[in-house]
Amino acid sequence: MAINFDKALGIHPQALTLRERRSEILAANLANADTPSYKARDLDFKSILKQNMASAPAMERTQSGHFAHHPLLASRMMYRNPNQVSLDGNTVEANVEQAKYAENAVQYQASLQFISNNFSGLMMAIRGQ
Repeated sequence: MAINFDKALGIHPQALTLRERRSEILAANLANADTPSYKARDLDFKSILKQNMASAPAMERTQSGHFAHHPLLASRMMYRNPNQVSLDGNTVEANVEQAKYAENAVQYQASLQFISNNFSGLMMAIRGQ
């Protein structure tokens, strides 16, 4: 019986790829914080992941305490609206971008840990433990 890694690892490999891409975009925002007329950009992670996982089996709400499904925005690159507009037209706010980057890094590490745990479980099953 062959191991189906798509089923075994779930959405986490796709999540890693999207988190990596988002970190590149957020880093570009930070690098261009002083560039006149630069517009800060970001990804709608949830909608892109949902779009990429369209072929995955649908999840069911099995208990009333679980969160209900909410429709998500269309996936695309989006521009960030600044809290305070810069005189030179730049919409990058370093503190916001740093916070988003740190949040994305933590979520990236969580996805790596999930994959590591899944592989550990597979190795235990292969060894018969």
